[in-house]
Amino acid sequence: MCKQKNLKYKVTTIADNKIFGFYVSLPSSESHEKLVKNFVWGENGLNERLKPLKWQVYGKDFELILIQFYVNPASSLREALKEIGSYSRKEKSIAIPVILDQENFFRHSEIERQEYFITIIIERLELLKEKVKRNKLDLNLEKLKIDTIKNLN
Repeated sequence: MCKQKNLKYKVTTIADNKIFGFYVSLPSSESHEKLVKNFVWGENGLNERLKPLKWQVYGKDFELILIQFYVNPASSLREALKEIGSYSRKEKSIAIPVILDQENFFRHSEIERQEYFITIIIERLELLKEKVKRNKLDLNLEKLKIDTIKNLN
């Protein structure tokens, strides 16, 4: 079992038919909390920049792509996380876990952090391609990737 004690969680309100939602898990003592919240929910954060992307534009099988940020996760949780979650037919959703740590995020400049978000989100959307094909799901992934890049730049 991969439990990590003393965690804080924050989840985006799923509304307005947005295709992207966000979840953040971080240790309660985490000094980077404000930085992460700003990058995700700030005035120019991911949530605001991707808000215009509505699920109806991209097909009928995905109503939510939940990007889950894990800040400095315990090694047991880090090992348990998959690159991409399983598709839920009932909820028409999928979770995409992303680890944020010193190596890939915190020691970098703001521009490099923005570039990391763009790169990792597009890489994970690329992983969706096989699930969409294998499960015969209706998702215009190419349009979603193009629109995502456009809104993040």
